[in-house]
Amino acid sequence: MDEKLQKLGETIVAALPGAATAHSVAFGDLTVMVEAAKIVDVVRFLRDDPGCRFVNFIDVTAVDYPGREKRFEVVYHLLSPTLNARIRLKAEASEATQVPSIITVFPGADWFERECYDLYGVIFTGHPDMRRLLTDYGFDGHPLRKDFPLSGFVEVRYDDQEKRVVYEPVRLNQEFRKFDFLSPWEGADYLLPGDEKAGS
Repeated sequence: MDEKLQKLGETIVAALPGAATAHSVAFGDLTVMVEAAKIVDVVRFLRDDPGCRFVNFIDVTAVDYPGREKRFEVVYHLLSPTLNARIRLKAEASEATQVPSIITVFPGADWFERECYDLYGVIFTGHPDMRRLLTDYGFDGHPLRKDFPLSGFVEVRYDDQEKRVVYEPVRLNQEFRKFDFLSPWEGADYLLPGDEKAGS
């Protein structure tokens, strides 16, 4: 199977010079690196070419690598029932990169691209309705970025006097807690509450 996928990867890279830049096969999956600006041409080729027939769209998501210049890898997954194979496309994008929407080729990508924008901040051009999908309208930031604070920026609660939901800056009400990260089998080198009862 890996040999078949290797050959398919070579065919795709040869057929799309400048758009598909590299390929690899790992754990029975074919991954093709593509240029973000050419993603529509790539998915159209994969869908329409008789040797590919990747007609089933599965997913669009992203991975955040904040240390890189192009911090995002936008990841597409497609399925070819004809070849009984899956393909993963990866396109690098920075915070300012505008990735073309693939809705004209796969209309089912609509909400996946909106989710990717909402949670990572990846901008898809040509999308008919690029609004947030999972967070609120006034939400600040993109929660799946690795530099997003764990506590968020605001907390939400229902105010019974105002009879509406109110947003307030996050307040951490507890003092700083010390975590020792010891294995429960090793035990702590200090007395835990309740241990004094088990003495003698």
